[in-house]
Amino acid sequence: MTTRYGQLNSARAVRSEPARRVRPPMGHATLDLVDQARSCLAEAATAGTANERFAAAHLGALRAAAAVLAARAHPVSRRSSRSGAGRRRGHGPRNVWELLPTVAPELSEWAAFFSANSGKRAAAQAGLRGAASAREADDLVRDADTFLGEVCILLGLPYQEPIDGLTSRV
Repeated sequence: MTTRYGQLNSARAVRSEPARRVRPPMGHATLDLVDQARSCLAEAATAGTANERFAAAHLGALRAAAAVLAARAHPVSRRSSRSGAGRRRGHGPRNVWELLPTVAPELSEWAAFFSANSGKRAAAQAGLRGAASAREADDLVRDADTFLGEVCILLGLPYQEPIDGLTSRV
């Protein structure tokens, strides 16, 4: 069943309830990470080489994922961290793409996608010639911008238009 915006507003008017937007509490770290993600995507949109675009776009997605973790993850208490409880037995630290589905299962597919591109990002950052093609870089910039949009919606932040220049390449 789909509800149109007008129907929703008229239903609220009948009940005389003010429209409220519920947003989870978040700290400065979360908002800073979203801003950093946006900056990385702006940098990616203007980068000169495919490797630079790919690496900056992936870093932007990484920062967006970190914002979700900052907003939703619960810190491990000192007592449980000393005893090793709460940590996977026999494994070291986990990366953002492994942690993201645990705090935001709705982003699991995005986490798998960006995790699969982590090696290519490392090669691009290392400056390996041809690590990312122009098409791969442009696609990742658009995908990372879409992901950031979904993160903003998830966190209850206002929608922002895509970065200028994302649609000009292809």
